[in-house]
Amino acid sequence: MNAMTDMGITTLNELHRQFAQQRSAFALQMNPDATVRIDRLKRIISMTEKYGDTIATAISQDFGNRARAEAYMAELLPVINGARHNIKHLRSWMKPRKVPVSMQLQPARASLIPQPLGVVGIVAPWNYAYQLILLPVIGAFAAGNRVMVKPSELLPTYCALLKKIVAEYFSEEEFAVITGDAEIGKIFSTLPFDHLIFTGSTAVGRIVAEAAGKNLTPLTLELGGKSPVIVDASADLQKVATKIVWGKLFNAGQTCIAPDYALVPRAKIPAFVEAMRTSALKMFPSIAANPDYTSIVNQRHYQRLQSLLHDATGQGATLVTAAAGDASRAAKERKIPLTIVLGVTEQMQIMRDEIFGPLLPILPYDDLQQAIDYVNAHDRPLALYWLGESTANRDRVLANTISGGVTVNDCLMHAALEELPFGGVGPAGMGSYHGEVGFRHLSQDKPIFFQSRFSGTSMMYPPYGAKFERILGLIKKYL
Repeated sequence: MNAMTDMGITTLNELHRQFAQQRSAFALQMNPDATVRIDRLKRIISMTEKYGDTIATAISQDFGNRARAEAYMAELLPVINGARHNIKHLRSWMKPRKVPVSMQLQPARASLIPQPLGVVGIVAPWNYAYQLILLPVIGAFAAGNRVMVKPSELLPTYCALLKKIVAEYFSEEEFAVITGDAEIGKIFSTLPFDHLIFTGSTAVGRIVAEAAGKNLTPLTLELGGKSPVIVDASADLQKVATKIVWGKLFNAGQTCIAPDYALVPRAKIPAFVEAMRTSALKMFPSIAANPDYTSIVNQRHYQRLQSLLHDATGQGATLVTAAAGDASRAAKERKIPLTIVLGVTEQMQIMRDEIFGPLLPILPYDDLQQAIDYVNAHDRPLALYWLGESTANRDRVLANTISGGVTVNDCLMHAALEELPFGGVGPAGMGSYHGEVGFRHLSQDKPIFFQSRFSGTSMMYPPYGAKFERILGLIKKYL
């Protein structure tokens, strides 16, 4: 494979060399102390603070336009917050945890001791290109591991920058950035990592899982799917519309936990649609020349979204847009306004694929159980949103649906809390990270049994006979 030197593309030989180098370095320092781990986390903070503006600019250049405020809210601040949270709690997380010992084995004692895994591979997507690399890196570093990351080739300017700034703060033995096309990514996934984290589509996740399975590499898969928002009959429509619009249009809907479709009481759909349109126009009076409105990442994804709309309208759906300003210029800049899709059916592609854009199908329901049944009849989503005032209805939805995470009376926010695990379930993924959960997930809790010198287990050794039967009877009695 030829190296594209202008982008610093990693060659196949470099990929294998860096992996071997990290494995060797880990073997020499298999359990770095808290000081080493905290130093690595502090370097992540320094790198993010120094290059935050440059990172935001590079990502925006690759997108066409990426709202600067969104880059800070979703890329930079979560990384700084995550690293600080891990630094604050790391020493307590690293302590051995005592495990109770059953009476028949006393006076022995037992512990769980967290131990690093080794080299962690991270394959990241393009939609949150810094956060979805650095937050897993933070968890891996806190757990004492070394990391190799493969960012998305769809952001060449950002990839080249990331490789440069990481090299300024970290040695290749600690943190290696592997750049290249999908072929390099495919080979990356076949390396015998001690853990592999993949964030992306369900279809590609299956391919990654198959590749990792040949090495029995443990996996964290953060996928996606169709995350529903349930608008309760008790909801204040104007309030909830504002929250849903924000969640849907953040990053132009290119978010794995964005509301994918809305379930709305049938009688309230006209008022809800108008509230959504009004809220969108208030937030974004124009989109073409508006730096706060993010572009679709490339022409292929733009055309994919247009094809979803064309397929839907061709099968009888109707569209309501919150469009304002120069439509032709918006199209040239790959900007799509909030587009509400009414009259959708299961046969339409928009109800089969994860949308990943500012399109929102609306499905009517006549009673809450119908909405719950619809959610449960489909793949378990990465996120679920419920908005309303009825605590009884809220608790009913929470108790009777399964999803990766939930935000009540808002959108996206459960993923912003470092103390909550972030992850999917079923087709939406497996495994979680963030905070202590990330530390535990990327550590091996080594179980250790410490036998006492006063142990009586020798009385259970062969030859078995009457003495053994008496001891066995006492054990059964006190179990």
